[in-house]
Amino acid sequence: MINHFKVMHNNEMVPENKHIKARKTMSHPKGYIMIGLILAILLFNGIAWKVNKKLSINQMVHIWLFTIAFQQTHDLIVEFKYGGYWYFNKGVDWAGLLAHTVLIPPVNVLFLNYFPFNRKFSKQFLYFCTWVVLIIIYEIIAALPEPLGYFKYGWWKLQYSMIEDVILLLILLGFYKFIVRLEKSTGGIQ
Repeated sequence: MINHFKVMHNNEMVPENKHIKARKTMSHPKGYIMIGLILAILLFNGIAWKVNKKLSINQMVHIWLFTIAFQQTHDLIVEFKYGGYWYFNKGVDWAGLLAHTVLIPPVNVLFLNYFPFNRKFSKQFLYFCTWVVLIIIYEIIAALPEPLGYFKYGWWKLQYSMIEDVILLLILLGFYKFIVRLEKSTGGIQ
């Protein structure tokens, strides 16, 4: 028996008949591209740059670049290699590039800007837990259907994010403390 179907790059089975046009692989209708992502980028970046009172430009640049590098490394494995989740469509695309470069860094800047470093552990713990809850709520919103949503689940589950967000925020705090120590030991760049 001859197989009259071929598999497209997005794993859809489409007839091999050349007279039948395959539907477009992009899942969002024209005109509704990235509304949720663009709103989130504008909101997070606008707030981060407007309200920052604590972090120096040097620290912000370090956090920004660290976040991009760390997220790219993580997503290279979880998103691209194993298909745990993706932005808009599976694979590398321009829309996903925005989510990988300008969405999360301002959130990390906001988290660090208001972190109660010189307060009691109970205040730090409450602040930390509040941020984990906010990040989870944001992930739920980002996973809504398009045009507002842009985050899609493969085998990844929200419960994994709950655990991972704690670890990632702890790594972020450790990196920030490293930057501060480095600045103090070298006289710092302000």
